[in-house]
Amino acid sequence: MKEVKIKDSLLQKAATDGMDAFIDVFVNGIHDVIGGDLGKDNMEDINASQITLLAYHTLRDEVMDGGFVQLIHNGYGGFIFQNPFAKVMRLWGLIDLGKLINKVHTLYNKYHEEIERDCTDEEFMAMFEKYPEFDEFDDEFVENEECWTNDIAHYVDEHIEEFATIVKDE
Repeated sequence: MKEVKIKDSLLQKAATDGMDAFIDVFVNGIHDVIGGDLGKDNMEDINASQITLLAYHTLRDEVMDGGFVQLIHNGYGGFIFQNPFAKVMRLWGLIDLGKLINKVHTLYNKYHEEIERDCTDEEFMAMFEKYPEFDEFDDEFVENEECWTNDIAHYVDEHIEEFATIVKDE
């Protein structure tokens, strides 16, 4: 297991810049340790809490940009739906997010093979009309994202030792 180290001054600045910046400091620190993107080769370099934080960050970025269809098409469906992400969200106190992930999981199982296939930009854009079942879940995520991100930031703040070692500036 590799150690994620974050400078105290960076953390303090991020804390004053808001919850997104606060989470980003940890995400960036984790990415630095694993050399970029998380994959099978480096997954054992970080712990379950760090992996879950990366999963939330990916989920948030993808769904806020293009909904669950985009998340699945871009290859992140397995990362979210074939791992205990929903369960961990409930353990972290994000009950409604865990429920949402479980609901979308059903649609993922039903459609992921077709959504994940290679296609043109035009074919990809057509998927949003082809799979309107995702719309209500996209809307629910967007409506609650700020609250859920705030809850994640609070969880990280209250359990910093699970995510990084804070080091004094030299």
